[in-house]
Amino acid sequence: MTEREKILVVDDEPSIRRYLQTLLEVDGYHVSSVASGKEAVETISAGARPDLVILDVLMPEMDGLATLNALMQTDRNLNVIMLSCSNEVSTVVEAIRLGALDYLTKPFEKSELDAALLKTRQRQQLRAENLALREYCEALTEDLSFLAASPQMVKIRQQILQIAPVDVPVLILGESGAGKEVVARMIHMRSPRSAQPFVKVNCAALPSELLESELFGFEQGAFTGAVRAKPGKFEMANKGTIFLDEIAEMSPQLQAKMLHVLQDHQFSRLGGRQVVQCDVRILAATNVDVKEAIADSRFREDLYYRLNVFAITVPPLRERSREIPMFIRHFLDKYSEKFKKQPPEPSRHLIDAAMRYPWPGNLRELENFVKRYVILENDEESLHELLEMANSHQRTSPQDAPARREQNLKTLVRNLKDEAEMQAIAEALEKTNWSRKEAARLLGISYKALLYKMRQFKLDPGRARSPVSANRPS
Repeated sequence: MTEREKILVVDDEPSIRRYLQTLLEVDGYHVSSVASGKEAVETISAGARPDLVILDVLMPEMDGLATLNALMQTDRNLNVIMLSCSNEVSTVVEAIRLGALDYLTKPFEKSELDAALLKTRQRQQLRAENLALREYCEALTEDLSFLAASPQMVKIRQQILQIAPVDVPVLILGESGAGKEVVARMIHMRSPRSAQPFVKVNCAALPSELLESELFGFEQGAFTGAVRAKPGKFEMANKGTIFLDEIAEMSPQLQAKMLHVLQDHQFSRLGGRQVVQCDVRILAATNVDVKEAIADSRFREDLYYRLNVFAITVPPLRERSREIPMFIRHFLDKYSEKFKKQPPEPSRHLIDAAMRYPWPGNLRELENFVKRYVILENDEESLHELLEMANSHQRTSPQDAPARREQNLKTLVRNLKDEAEMQAIAEALEKTNWSRKEAARLLGISYKALLYKMRQFKLDPGRARSPVSANRPS
């Protein structure tokens, strides 16, 4: 073993504690022991996390099952082997249900203990491999998205590959929903810290007092309700990466503490006197204009320069519209599988309309749109929804927006209306076997108006199928 594994023995019998300590230390383990369940819970709540807990079932005051339940509430990933003089089935079943990995009956042979330790280690390894595989698959999907994306995102991917191996802070800028977290995860997955934790904290989701305890943890009695010590996100991310989303929303006082962490790589828990060392890479993101926030004294300039060793600006989706068909396909596959449906095939007109819509909510808005499309399975209704979204976006746009932007929105709305009209006419012509009089009657317009629209949209009887049906699966 390159690093000695830590084992905590919990048993009220001193002879058992000494026996286990002797057996395990001979094999190179670092062993500590406590005499009660209460001491075990206090030890682990204080942040001393062992690799394995060997826990006796029959103990006074707080028995092994109650202790196991309390330990699992503190850390669900703890590895626990239970010990008991009895192998009563109901006790064994309850211990496994609560989260124990194995169960040994006293007295036991060393070979039985070795087998239980091996089984626990194998389960730990399997759990770590499953987690790594899941993260790798997520990262691979994100990587492929970058590979197939617009020139702006290909450039960003190249920046990520350059900066990921270098252990410096990175500031990620861009609108809400543009994909800043995807960039942060890719930096982590391609860094030397990829096998270690990636911890995300949304700085805008909590008030300042709660955010400080969330980031740095607290000691028992630090405030009302702090009945036991709790490690913070920085301790959880040790050796790994912490992603501070919306960092500009952090209070100036907390920004000062963050600056200290960046400079000295250490901090104190809330209400604590002891200094905690941390080895964490910090990635930060914001959707605000940082220089404007500095000028308004909402963001510390010294913190900005500490974080801004390298900056990546993620462009909004409207500036990389060629990615939209790719993301639509990605979300179609994702939600078709989730909702157990056959992936629908969007028409060319729906894809074109989606590429022209500005998507002010960026990827989040597009994902929700595709989710609704998968549920409804109605191309025409989704095209109409895009038209309504464009109209709504035009109505809610600021009156003093530049004329060019207003013109773009008007053009977008007009184009979407034209597409919806062309689709309706093409379907009517197909239904009537290209009888113009019948199609005009079906559409409720004059014969002359239909001929004009057919010339405008370049529709002719030579077309075997309508623009919509031509894009639907047979």
